[in-house]
Amino acid sequence: MSTSPRRRTTIKDVAEAAGVGVATVSRVLSGTGSASPETRERVLEAAARLDYRPSALGRNLRQRRSGGIGLLVPDITDMFYGRLADGVFACARSAGEPVIVGVTGDDPEREAGQIGTLVEQSVERVIAVPAGDGESWTSAIRAGLTVVFADRRPPGHDAVPAVLSDDRTGMRTALEYLTGLGHRRIAFLARYGQRQRVRAFTETLTSLGVPADEELIAYARASRDSAYAAAAGLFQHRPDLTALLAGGNMLGEAAVLAARELDLRIPRDVSLIMFDDVPWAELCSPPLTVIAQPARDMGYRAAELVLREGRRARGVRGATLPTELIVRASCSPRRQPTPGGRIR
Repeated sequence: MSTSPRRRTTIKDVAEAAGVGVATVSRVLSGTGSASPETRERVLEAAARLDYRPSALGRNLRQRRSGGIGLLVPDITDMFYGRLADGVFACARSAGEPVIVGVTGDDPEREAGQIGTLVEQSVERVIAVPAGDGESWTSAIRAGLTVVFADRRPPGHDAVPAVLSDDRTGMRTALEYLTGLGHRRIAFLARYGQRQRVRAFTETLTSLGVPADEELIAYARASRDSAYAAAAGLFQHRPDLTALLAGGNMLGEAAVLAARELDLRIPRDVSLIMFDDVPWAELCSPPLTVIAQPARDMGYRAAELVLREGRRARGVRGATLPTELIVRASCSPRRQPTPGGRIR
């Protein structure tokens, strides 16, 4: 005698059994939004009784079981974030904690979905390179998620621990070097989300007596195509720029490729400095001057901190790690303009 397969329990079944709406069930099981203790208990009980698959997650939330460490980064193929992740893995491994990795693409909506997924999986501790304005994190932190930011901190979350590189000092060292070579029209190629780095760029230029031209700041998303388009746009629309500072290694790679495609010579036509010291930077022709950041240490320290915060330690609110300007061959003194208008 054959039996038909059992129908999978849906969120609607849980809502009907608990006597609440589907939205209420979703809020309770994801750990976001508000619900009374009685309603929450009723939803979790119904989900467990009906064996709703995410209900096991709900039971874990109720019992406050940890599901390891969540790690959200914009792009796992970016060498900087790969090294940051390696630091997280190393620390988590020594503590016997698994790591669940999510990729946001620097997209706030995608980030919000990743946060919801981590909460559904009972992950209570998250290390994140945040995207957007940080709105996604407000409800997550209010719901009890332990969060440590890495590489950047979104506005409005100054109380959340963060492990950052010393962008301001790194930026000042790089811009002092470029202005010392005579450069005044200096562009910045940034990722969306690098607000602190952009602010450091404009404020440092102003303090050095160089007007900060907003048209010399271009933004790219977390993809090579977007970075290339932003770099090429800068070179094509502002032929008067003489130096470019790239906010990360993917952006620097895009700037090198765009310059070659447009027949611009580094450093004769444009000087280039890049955040991140990656292996190809020294092998590039010419080797690139970089602002080196301790990406692996950043990940390790962030993991140490999120584990400590998870044990309700007090007094440690983050760390700022040093950067270093490594001078190679991608910068030269500013040249005078030719009759065609290009600075040479």
